Amino acid sequence: MNCSGYFARLAISPAALIVFVLAVHEARGESARPLPAALPSHPGNVFLEGEEIIVPMPGGAWQLLDADDRVIAAVDTADEKAALGKLPVGFYRLRRENSEGDWVSLAVLRPLRVPTPHTSPVAVDVAMSWFYPPEKMPAVANLCALAGVNWVRDRLAWREIEPRRGVFAEDTRYDAAAEAQSAAGLKVLQVNHSSPEWANPDHRRFPLDLRDCYNFHRHIAARWAGKVSAFEPWNEADIQVFGGHTGAEMASLQKAAYWGIKAGNPGAVACLNVFASRNRAQLEDIRANEAWPYFETFNLHHYAAFDAYPSLYADFREVSGGRPLWVTECAMPLRWSGEEAKKELSDEDLKEQARRLVKVFAGSLHEGSRATFYFLLPHYVEGPTQFGIIRPDLTPRPAYVALAATGRLLADARPMGRVKHDRYRIYGFSAMPDGNQRIVLVAWSDQGAGPYSLPETPNESYDHLGRPLPPAKDVELTASPRFFLFERQPYAANDLEPPPSPPEALSGRPCPVVFQAVWPESATDLKQSAYRIPANEAQIPVYVYHFGEGTASGKVDVNVPSGWTSELPPRAQLQPGERLEWQLRLLPPQDPGAGVHTIRISGDFGELGKAVLSFRVIVVQDAGK
Repeated sequence: MNCSGYFARLAISPAALIVFVLAVHEARGESARPLPAALPSHPGNVFLEGEEIIVPMPGGAWQLLDADDRVIAAVDTADEKAALGKLPVGFYRLRRENSEGDWVSLAVLRPLRVPTPHTSPVAVDVAMSWFYPPEKMPAVANLCALAGVNWVRDRLAWREIEPRRGVFAEDTRYDAAAEAQSAAGLKVLQVNHSSPEWANPDHRRFPLDLRDCYNFHRHIAARWAGKVSAFEPWNEADIQVFGGHTGAEMASLQKAAYWGIKAGNPGAVACLNVFASRNRAQLEDIRANEAWPYFETFNLHHYAAFDAYPSLYADFREVSGGRPLWVTECAMPLRWSGEEAKKELSDEDLKEQARRLVKVFAGSLHEGSRATFYFLLPHYVEGPTQFGIIRPDLTPRPAYVALAATGRLLADARPMGRVKHDRYRIYGFSAMPDGNQRIVLVAWSDQGAGPYSLPETPNESYDHLGRPLPPAKDVELTASPRFFLFERQPYAANDLEPPPSPPEALSGRPCPVVFQAVWPESATDLKQSAYRIPANEAQIPVYVYHFGEGTASGKVDVNVPSGWTSELPPRAQLQPGERLEWQLRLLPPQDPGAGVHTIRISGDFGELGKAVLSFRVIVVQDAGK
């Protein structure tokens, strides 16, 4: 066969090339994962199908209920344990007879037949370091591995790692978490939340000197090489609780962190410091700073209603530079009820949390996420909202069992499209459940139960908890998602709405020279991602850094709106690790006009590349405002 024409047509787009390179980059040097096994102590009362189930229990008369609250056995625990024999896959609770009080839960999971693929998008935010002492960490990591999770997200406080500039603590809880999670075969994403006081007295805000950011990320990337695979330099910097930074400030931090991560471990994934919101001004601001060469994944969070997903993801895709989307927090959370001490979901909301988890993954993956981290594994409450899918004693809520079903059945999932239907939501994926290439449909109804005829009888069928169902062509769809597995695509192309196309991958290479503007938070309009400056004259501190090797020397230009005047040194020369402190003098015209104005500083440093700083200003006529 003459294949020359075929290969000529295989011109790889930049977007496809980035995805391919990232997949190779992620798997580089990684050994095959072992199949996870339940620990002998069965932490959290989590068992694998086929195991004898024995649960420590207070003495008395109990009832065993399934996930649908049907009583399936009476249990006598006179010897302070419940011997339940072998149970099928599912979520179960033990409740005292004639009591609606507290309960003890357990889960039975289908054992993984093959290791979770290193490119599977199913992930979970564990916050291991902050929620669990080192002695519990291996048990929690095991629960993640049993659920078919690929990535886990941890969290750190910079000040605990580097209490003084250049002085690093040893044997911290973060080291224990990295060891426990990597030993369980999990890929770890780490994120920082704050500055130490020595770097910025306001710990919510970025370090004042970006060399501190560079040095810290260089250290942790090297320290945890082989254990932590990816880094987010900051958590939700775009909102007030984590500093309230402009897109320009986020871009400058990103550039410094990128060079630090790569200096510490060239194989680590440098993620974007993650967005919490989709404020258009901040998104446009970071794009104007040409930050895309400095991140390998575009990271975002959302807690939106399901119907908002298409527009939400479209906004982020537009400014992603064509980099893969990672959703490192997401959920459609519910409020706890009942006793304040327990902060537990109601029985109905426990079921609803499990249903929503599957829907979140289906919707996110359809929109193009390459890694979706559900928030959150541990028991965690913010105000009236309960996020966790396991309880404080590690025992499961139904949503944990739904996570395990998703991890197995949507292993390595890639979106194929959505079935065109007025009533039902039916999403198709190419996936690798149990190591077999399959088309997996995830289907449910938001408009009440109703009949649906599949194009053909599936090879396998499961409910949202991974419980097997008899394969059938004619099914009933309800609010509880179902998984249908086929050996080939059962739908014709015109029956499907294709998933959103990834944007064009923008070209560019990172420059080790980085510009940074610094302006008081109190004089920042976060909604506009802009600095408020006086009408007469503004002196804005601008810092120039060199994070590369050799002397950096280049021409610097300032582009301002028509009628404005600016003053800044026309050239910069720096040695490695040097920082220049400049003052940008801005003089607006007498009538600058209302709204936002953009200031752009660019530097051409020859072979080292081009540096860009773009920031937005609003002229305030009354300087006292």
